[in-house]
Amino acid sequence: MSTARHLRDLIAEGSLSPGDLLLPERDLAHLLNVSRPTLRQGIKMLEEDGLIVATPAGRSVAPLGRAITDPLIALIASHADVVDDYLEFRATTERMAARLAAERANAVDRARLAACLERIDRAHGEGAPLEEAEADVELHLAVYEASHNLVVLHTMRALSGMLRQGVIENREKLFARPETRDRLRDQHRAIIESVLAGDAAKAAEAAEAHIHYTHRALTEIRASEARLQVSLRRLNHGGLTAKHKGERP
Repeated sequence: MSTARHLRDLIAEGSLSPGDLLLPERDLAHLLNVSRPTLRQGIKMLEEDGLIVATPAGRSVAPLGRAITDPLIALIASHADVVDDYLEFRATTERMAARLAAERANAVDRARLAACLERIDRAHGEGAPLEEAEADVELHLAVYEASHNLVVLHTMRALSGMLRQGVIENREKLFARPETRDRLRDQHRAIIESVLAGDAAKAAEAAEAHIHYTHRALTEIRASEARLQVSLRRLNHGGLTAKHKGERP
């Protein structure tokens, strides 16, 4: 197998992820059992294909899908309806990924899923919301990997910046509601336990229910925040009057 094809296959299957920094040329040639000129030729082919890029730190796997995700992230930040569309998409994708993971996960996948759940439990118990948010992202990506569906994996990896931003920002709002934190932890547990048990139907239902719950909770939070802003504007008359009603000159 050629060096270029071998590296291309590693990228395609997800073993090499966008942003992964490759080993120095000498070490990489040794591990692949090829000469350095052969390695350079293979890497050059992948650079021409846009799969590997040169960075100040060295060569790395290109940030696949970046051209798509950057404008979407900007939309996410400014349009609530895009958040709704994104969560609708995730509900469908999470359902399929969880079902496939329950059917296809191997021992390595199951060990990683269990470790992700343990990380969530630990952060939850320590009251560390940012750590728990990071663990949340890791758990969902682990489910995508365990689905062994390359389209799902690479699509969601391309959107991982949006996923990471969304989970962290969403949790900052969701944690303001005491009843939601335990619910989210329990939902993650239901997904992973179903996957580990190989119950595809239950895993799919748990994954979709989790996203729908998050969607409903965020919708309620947005509505509550909008009502609060209206109340504040009424309180100071929109900030456009010189004096409040009832005040005497």
